[in-house]
Amino acid sequence: MPRKNRFLAALPALALAALAPAAAGGAERPGVDALMDELAAVHRFNEVAISPDGSRVAWVEALQERTGAASAVTAISMAEIGSPARRVSAGKGQQPYVEHDLAWSPDGSQLAFLSDQEKAGQLQLYVVPAKGGAVRKVTALQGALTDPHWSPDGKQIALLVIAGSTRLAGPLEAGAAQVGVIEETVDEQRIVIIDVASGRARTVSPADLYVYEFDWAPDGKSFAAIAAHGSGDDNWYVAEVYTITAASGETRSIFKPSIQTQIAVPRFSPDGKTIAFIGGLMSDEPIVGGDVFTVPAAGGEARNLTPDLQGSASWLTWLPSGQILFTQYTDGGSGIARLDPASGRVEPVWSGPESIAAQGSFGLAISPSRDGKVTAVIRQSFAAPPEVWAGETGAWKPLTNANAQVRPAWGEARSLHWQSDGRTVQGWLLFPRGYDAAKRYPLTVAVHGGPAWAKSPAWPRPQFDPAILASEGYFVLFPNPRGSLGWGEAFTKANVKDFGYGDLKDILAGVDEAVKSLPIDPDRIGITGWSYGGFMTMWAVTQTGRFRAAVAGAGLANWQSYYGENGIDQWMIPYFGASVYDDPAVYAKSSPINFVKQVKTPTLVLVGERDVECPTPQSYEFWHALKALGVPTQLVVYPGEGHVFADPGHRKDSIRRTVGWLDRYLKR
Repeated sequence: MPRKNRFLAALPALALAALAPAAAGGAERPGVDALMDELAAVHRFNEVAISPDGSRVAWVEALQERTGAASAVTAISMAEIGSPARRVSAGKGQQPYVEHDLAWSPDGSQLAFLSDQEKAGQLQLYVVPAKGGAVRKVTALQGALTDPHWSPDGKQIALLVIAGSTRLAGPLEAGAAQVGVIEETVDEQRIVIIDVASGRARTVSPADLYVYEFDWAPDGKSFAAIAAHGSGDDNWYVAEVYTITAASGETRSIFKPSIQTQIAVPRFSPDGKTIAFIGGLMSDEPIVGGDVFTVPAAGGEARNLTPDLQGSASWLTWLPSGQILFTQYTDGGSGIARLDPASGRVEPVWSGPESIAAQGSFGLAISPSRDGKVTAVIRQSFAAPPEVWAGETGAWKPLTNANAQVRPAWGEARSLHWQSDGRTVQGWLLFPRGYDAAKRYPLTVAVHGGPAWAKSPAWPRPQFDPAILASEGYFVLFPNPRGSLGWGEAFTKANVKDFGYGDLKDILAGVDEAVKSLPIDPDRIGITGWSYGGFMTMWAVTQTGRFRAAVAGAGLANWQSYYGENGIDQWMIPYFGASVYDDPAVYAKSSPINFVKQVKTPTLVLVGERDVECPTPQSYEFWHALKALGVPTQLVVYPGEGHVFADPGHRKDSIRRTVGWLDRYLKR
């Protein structure tokens, strides 16, 4: 689900305590516990960046967890392609710090990064020579720092700063307790330019503008930015393309999108005359998907260069030739393509049944050399754990083998296609470990979040990941129904004003396809999901008796009350067409609570106490209704947790409970 909630309704203290048995833990499940420990031991790579000349690669590896979903202790490594890697750190030796946000200087002689070496929780900007030498601290700022970009002349670094903020930015963090007088606070994220030689800092963008992303102009005199006035959490959904003058901070909006378009990834063309960006119907700020657009840097009409794209662009960059290199979600996997802006011709470069990344856990991206001939990427799939690769695009070679001894604890993954309402729909079917065609197996449907996202093959993580069920003797179906990314904008928009109806029809058709083709017991089918997948789980059990057990994680029971409980109502307008105050009926028709008397399916409900994306009261409301109606149910509220759990014990407990609940009703 989309971003932050500023108005989380408070549950009574005694009720909350009664609803939080997580501390006691679910029943021990040695197999699940062992697998979660194995998944936690897998080496995870958070970033990769290749030098402009393509000769060196730096990457960030997560080492251990700190409290907080986005604050893992990390290590930065650097290597010349074909040579051994060396550790790069702001500290001495191997001390653990939070270090990330890699940025190569234009000439490739220096690497900039952020580190909290000096004070835990307070990042600063550091620079290290690529050929080795002392690491130098550049800044002494107070606040949240992110996204450093070198100026074209290599003398300055611009980065985004929320001055004085102690809160980790992003949609996954746990919110603060809401007590006393509740007021909305606005912390603006601004562009700050740092002189690399002196460390002198100068704030550029205005105080009333929240900048989400930016890019230097080739002449270093201005920036292209995705920005909005007001709350950064809410207003990404109505952000515009701005140009910001580096010397004066003068801003100018050059493109305001339509109601059904969010925008991301602004990039100046090599001649500085054009800005490219991605626009589309997006439900979460970290997850980008849509078409490739351009707009004149001086202002004018925006042009959609890929109106017929049968995928969803996720990241882009300009090549010296004037072409655009972009990544895309495509047919449940990942793809890379070149785009000629003049003709609109798209030339596929590579595609595969895997996930590719350059930074962060969401979205697809690569890190290219200046000429685009060499790229670096983090690759993973259901069959292969994450590693860093580099080389000619599509002919990459591994730079790491940290997970060489890791093997899947589940069976093969198969891409399925089926028909629904005249559309071709795709999903992934994960086979149970030790699959025997002579046996009949239970099936669990796992619906992805979003809704504008897609399930791409990736190595399971030690959190609420239904792929783990395949190690416990289940087939697991990951459908990508209408509303998902990867099949063009018309497909992504196909659930507008229709949440739960067409997408459930697509999912049920996928279940039919799986049952028809494999030894799946049609009487032992369950459903689960987190976020939008949690909503779809709640919705599905109100609409059909097909599912014999359900686990709803961070779901939404009532779109009408949800609208008033969150501070991100801007995301809902493109999907519902109006606010809940102007058209309550369109929200009511997709609210599970209005159909709850039809539920017969035993349903486990899980949520974080401080989930500010899918507030706890939504789970409470659904659980309360099932309990009142005599439907087997249980609600677990995990103390202190946000949308993604930070405590490894809570992660393990949620999976224990999920497996135990499904086993109770689906295994016999």
